[in-house]
Order: sequence, then C-alpha cells, then structure tokens
Amino acid sequence: MNPLVVIPTRLAASRLPRKPLADINGRPMILHCLDHALAAGVGPVVVAAGDQEIVDVVQAAGGHAVLTDPGLPSGSDRVQAAAEIFDPDRRHDVVINFQGDMPALDPALPRAALAALGDGVDIATLVVETEDPLVRANPNAAKAVLSMPAGRPADGAVRTGRALYFTRADAPSGPGPVYHHIGFYAFRRAALDRFVSLPPSPLELRERLEQLRALEAGLRIDAAIVDTIPFEVNTPEDLEVARRLLVARI
Repeated sequence: MNPLVVIPTRLAASRLPRKPLADINGRPMILHCLDHALAAGVGPVVVAAGDQEIVDVVQAAGGHAVLTDPGLPSGSDRVQAAAEIFDPDRRHDVVINFQGDMPALDPALPRAALAALGDGVDIATLVVETEDPLVRANPNAAKAVLSMPAGRPADGAVRTGRALYFTRADAPSGPGPVYHHIGFYAFRRAALDRFVSLPPSPLELRERLEQLRALEAGLRIDAAIVDTIPFEVNTPEDLEVARRLLVARI
C-alpha cells in the first residue's frame, strides 16, 4: 500500500464558525491536526481546504494544501477531489480521511485503520468496544454491527471485524458489547472514487450515516478495534477542552 493522508476542512460550520483556524494555544487547530497526521508516519499529508485562507495558513507553516470546491457536499467528496489534484498520476492507492476537527488524535489510529484494510477490503474504519448503557442508548453515538472472527489475534495484532451494518440504535441486541463507531476512514482509491459517484442510499438517508451508502453498494468495510474515542471539536466548549488537552500533552 502507498497511502495518502488527506485532511478535509472548511471555514463554514454552524456551531463553531471558522473552526479550522480557531486558536489552540497559539496555533490554528488545522495545524495541530496536520502535526498529528504527519506524526502517524503513514504517508504524505495534504489539507483539502474549501477556503483559500486555510490554504494560505497551511502553506505558510510549510504544509501541503489544495483548494477544493467549497460547494462539495461532504468531507469524503473533498478528500477525493484533493487526492485527484495532489496525485493526478494515482501513485497513491489508499487515501486516509483524517478528520480536521480532531486536533488531539492519537497518531496510532491511522496505522490501526491501515491494518484493517486487508485483502478484499474496500474501506477500513475504527470502532471502540463498549458496554456503556449511555453509549448504547445515545442516537448520536453510531454503532457498527461487526462479524468478528473466532479466537484472539496474535500478540500485538490489531483486532478487526467485518462491518455488516451501521446504526444509531442499540445493536446488536442481547448481552455483550457494542462497537461505537469512529468516523475515520481509509479507502482504497478505487473505492473512494466509486463511493463519491454514488447517490445517497435509502438506508443512508434513513439513519443519516453515509457509510451505509458503501454497504448498500456492495463495498466491504472492515473495522479495527481501538481503545479510545478521539476528541472532536464542534462547539466553543469543545474548543476549551481541546486547549486543556493539548497543554497537558506538552
């Protein structure tokens, strides 16, 4: 595999306008995300920006950024467009969608996603195993229904399972854990191209989960099980938490 890491971002945000450029301890949030993506060491990193101001900030800091159409409907569309601009010769056969609102993301998580992108897998993602009743009951916490192989993986190997469905409901029923889905993806390049070319699917619209479009189209998604849920910045309150988190890591 020859991965390319793409960070999609834009200034328009209903709950926290100009979020990518929000100050976190003296630096814009997008630069913290760029630092963590580079620290993962899985491939070159490019910011897919919907606004020239973001491009200018990233380039002034020595990073790679490309300007994408601000009217693109989703982060996945922005990632695919940036990959085409940055890598028109398609040397990179895997594209990692590294979220631009996770400034404290553990650099080990992109490596875990790549570990789940085995033979025959089109898209890899991340989940956290939990039995927390609050997570199970929370419709804002998407769950992955996974088919898990029998037995335990070898020491040090990432546990992975095949995604059968994603839902906002408490699923599967019965005793045992659920898998809290993290919206972080590694795509085969051809799968990303196909995914963004498809219209929203009925289940996607019903559950409001875009990964269901891939499953309904017959694409295979596998998930790596990780230990922690990355912190997302969506509100001014989240931004204050991120400032404290990043100070604590210095």
